Amino acid sequence: MKSMLNHRAPLISSSSSSSPTNSFITRLLLLLTLLPVSLACLAFILQWRGGGLADPASASVISSTSVPGGGNSDLNHEVFPGMETVSSICITTSTSAGLDQILPWMFYHKVLGVSTFFLFVEGKAATPTISKVLESIPGVKVIYRTKDLEEKQAKSRIWNETWLSSFFYKPCNYELFVKQSLNMEMAIVMAREAGMDWILHLDTDELIYPAGAREHSLRRLLLDVPPNVDMVIFPNYESSVERDDIKDPFTEVSMFKKNYDHLPKDTYFGMYKEATRNNPNYFLTYGNGKSVARVQDHLRPNGAHRWHNYMKTPNEIKLEEAAVLHYTYAKFSDLTSRRDRCGCKPTKEDVKRCFMLDFDRSVVIQALKESGVFSAVVSSASSTNLSKKNFLASMHKSNSSRSESLTSKDKESQGISARRHLLGAESAVPPLSPPGMEHAGLVTED
Repeated sequence: MKSMLNHRAPLISSSSSSSPTNSFITRLLLLLTLLPVSLACLAFILQWRGGGLADPASASVISSTSVPGGGNSDLNHEVFPGMETVSSICITTSTSAGLDQILPWMFYHKVLGVSTFFLFVEGKAATPTISKVLESIPGVKVIYRTKDLEEKQAKSRIWNETWLSSFFYKPCNYELFVKQSLNMEMAIVMAREAGMDWILHLDTDELIYPAGAREHSLRRLLLDVPPNVDMVIFPNYESSVERDDIKDPFTEVSMFKKNYDHLPKDTYFGMYKEATRNNPNYFLTYGNGKSVARVQDHLRPNGAHRWHNYMKTPNEIKLEEAAVLHYTYAKFSDLTSRRDRCGCKPTKEDVKRCFMLDFDRSVVIQALKESGVFSAVVSSASSTNLSKKNFLASMHKSNSSRSESLTSKDKESQGISARRHLLGAESAVPPLSPPGMEHAGLVTED
């Protein structure tokens, strides 16, 4: 027994000597565990009391569970005091441009906070070499004008309503306007499925300029919009080209005419003649801006420039500083592309039915005259009194056809009946020129 005790004694003694070491290690591990937790808690308290922004990763998770439209859920605007969520914004466009125009346009808006792009492509933009690049970019959905797409759009409720009916069955710009509206309608559905908060229709020769925001950010600008606002209007500025050899408008053009909405009335009309330089209007093209809408129930397009709602009149605001920069007719190819886009006769009567704005009409007639094909086009151009069948066939021409699904007598009579029933519906907003001198005595300051 004594020998056994003597044998165990060293063991007991060894255990006792290691106890302080184990205790030190345990305390060190506890300290290392509690220190980052304490620092995280301190950071949270400082951020909460200081009104800092939420962590982007956390905000994106919160945003993905929010209710599209934003106005009906507190999660879309505030989670904790001083911790705002990040609005998810998408842009939809219909384009036939190349990568030299689409890529800088897209990455510029990504920097502004746009996360998703719905690109309805045809022509050059739909070619494999270009579309493959577009499809490889995160956040980009490319939609081709296929037969399946056109069959889906042929069933749209738009065809049975009056708000867009005045643009039906007309060639060129009117056809494009209808096509853009149909694409916007599909983009709304995709935006809802993607959990987007805002949707904006923008052409690839237009850039958002978020002046007036606390940061140079469209996301920041929209976060400051009151939750009861359904639509935000951006007045457009138009590029003033100073050279005739522009290659890249986004980097070479830096001068713009301000919109009427952003100028004092006396300044606008006082400098009108100097600004127009004998052109038909103050702007060469449209002057009624573009708009961004909350993604919500019953949202619909109202033409390429506005949004509307089937169940209510949207509550809209017009921004006092932010704008759309429109790089219009910056290159000579912009002129020739307008000329080549349509098969209309180069006469005042027929061009008026192809184009909505005076300058477009003048450009096409002049370009056809100078190109030496004026007489040939006059003699060969077909009548522009398009029937429904011919109109749909012309829309099909770009890639595929949907005319059969929309030319039946049943659908025709259904459309007539619905249009009669909805005669009081508000008409779509077309591209509109700014006020001219004839409006000088009619327009008052807001």
